[in-house]
Amino acid sequence: FTPIIALIIKIESRGPVFFKQTRNGIKFREFTCYKFRSMIENNDADIQQATKNDKRVTKIGKILRKTSLDELPQFFNVLKGDMSIVGPRPERPVFVNDFKKSVYQYMLRHKMKAGITGWAQVNGWRGDSSLKKRIEYDLYYIENWSHLFDLKIMWLTIWKGLINKSAY
Repeated sequence: FTPIIALIIKIESRGPVFFKQTRNGIKFREFTCYKFRSMIENNDADIQQATKNDKRVTKIGKILRKTSLDELPQFFNVLKGDMSIVGPRPERPVFVNDFKKSVYQYMLRHKMKAGITGWAQVNGWRGDSSLKKRIEYDLYYIENWSHLFDLKIMWLTIWKGLINKSAY
């Protein structure tokens, strides 16, 4: 399935198949997060977050983002040990520096590995949504973590988290 996505990305636009971005993980360690490239190649991607109707998003990118298939390469991050399947989503260092100053208890998210999916995401708090709510759900997950909770989140990711109106 991923070779087909890679081929479509290469056919549709110039640039690499994979998008690499520095993120903060457990204990604030920086790591390279991998995704399928869903935008035209440019230098703003590290600074500017995607917005609704973002003109940088490619045609295949819209589909990949809407279905969260752009996240598939993050399983490589899981294999490397940088991420987990379930956990708080990793953030870019530039945003971590802003959020730690303005969002109460934000840094507690870094007590566990970042995840491909999480409690906040399956409850609709992703993308351009309330940061306060995302943190609230991430902290709830951390405080109530269990293997059963992880299984529930994985199940919910499949049934209601893959296609999300907040993903663009």
